[in-house]
Amino acid sequence: MTDFSSLLAADRGQPARTIHVVHPDRFTDWLACQPERTRTAVAANKVVGKPGNRAILPGDAADDWAILLVCNEDASSPWRIASLGDGLPAGTYRLADGEPGAAMLGWCLAQHRFTRYRKSEPQGPRVLLTGEPARIDETVRLANATAQVRDLVDTGASDLGPAELEAIVEALGRTHGARVTVTRGDALAEGYPMIHAVGQAAVKDRAPRLVELEWGDAAHPRVALVGKGVCFDSGGLDIKPSAGMRLMKKDMGGAAHMIALAGLVMAAGLKLRLHLLIPAVENAIAGNAFRPGDVLNTRAGLTVENTNTDAEGRLILGDALTKAAERTPELILDFATLTGAARVALGPDLPPLFANDDALAAEFLAAGVEAHDPLWRLPLWDGYDDMLKSDIADLVNAPDGGFAGAVTAALFLRRFVPDDIAWAHVDTFAWRPAAKPGRPKGGEALGLRAAWGLLRQRYG
Repeated sequence: MTDFSSLLAADRGQPARTIHVVHPDRFTDWLACQPERTRTAVAANKVVGKPGNRAILPGDAADDWAILLVCNEDASSPWRIASLGDGLPAGTYRLADGEPGAAMLGWCLAQHRFTRYRKSEPQGPRVLLTGEPARIDETVRLANATAQVRDLVDTGASDLGPAELEAIVEALGRTHGARVTVTRGDALAEGYPMIHAVGQAAVKDRAPRLVELEWGDAAHPRVALVGKGVCFDSGGLDIKPSAGMRLMKKDMGGAAHMIALAGLVMAAGLKLRLHLLIPAVENAIAGNAFRPGDVLNTRAGLTVENTNTDAEGRLILGDALTKAAERTPELILDFATLTGAARVALGPDLPPLFANDDALAAEFLAAGVEAHDPLWRLPLWDGYDDMLKSDIADLVNAPDGGFAGAVTAALFLRRFVPDDIAWAHVDTFAWRPAAKPGRPKGGEALGLRAAWGLLRQRYG
């Protein structure tokens, strides 16, 4: 992984190229105050003050130059100078006015590359100076967590199955002195029947499992993080078309988010008792695959009529949420790449947030705004609960008709969370279909910084 710590440094007056970040509304006034050589360079580069315009500005000596970037991003945005992070020569840089602040994160992430399958050309680091060196460690941790989510989601399913997810959690536990326990294969059938049913058709070395990590002082408030770990989703016997299956390596994006979030929590030493739960499966097709019409038992004691084998994520989460609730945490957060309906409703960049507690929802949304990692609350609408009714079991996993698909999926999960435990569910896409500055096409952390801000505010 990229060494983000080498990309930021304390400003002690060392030589550095200057970056001028100018808002479009102030461009004309800024330009009027510049020397003739600067105005000439701006004109030669056809810079007219539109967002994204940039130019190399000559200095007094032949090898003296600076950068102009016209940018309408707020000064608190992580992405304010991200477009420069991978487009400048190697060297050291500082902002002409003010501190980079949150923009250090985008500067770092713009220089991250996923190189597992294709090596990138070696490039020297572009170092950004800051007069707030105390922010460097936090920025580096957040950059590492974001890059981890991206890298895990971008990794092909042939290289990232349930066993590999287990190994990643094991390594995380060793790093932070946490206890990791795993229930796998046929041992799931009794205690976690829905996880077992979804994953039983996978080949032996990709057997289903529930991976749990516990860390922290037992005297601190207990918080459970639950992440959907479907390492590949064929759709099961309700098989997806090839176009729908193409990106299903990313169906463990919820697990990637929660693993990265757990790492942030432990590295920062938050005052909480952490319980990470990753139900890890491959939704495969074989003679023993679970079928449409099967009635599944659950850890909670409910029965579920399986109406669609491609609605498998909510099944494995149901058992994991039940286990999390048995330890009576004060808070449960779950992340899952759960429904296409969420993308239809809100698009790829804006994950829906569901919560059974208004105060929790407000805190979560506020943390997202502060971190420039927005969420949008959708309702746990009681009026749609009847859509989950079954003629033969306690509930179905996927109602007919497709109406309010993200809402009914969240309502299904709610059946496995006691009313007296605060719970939030984020239906993240974990993918960026088109590149933006500092955010390449591919795996993406959507909601991670918001969740981190929430936990840091509560337990920091």
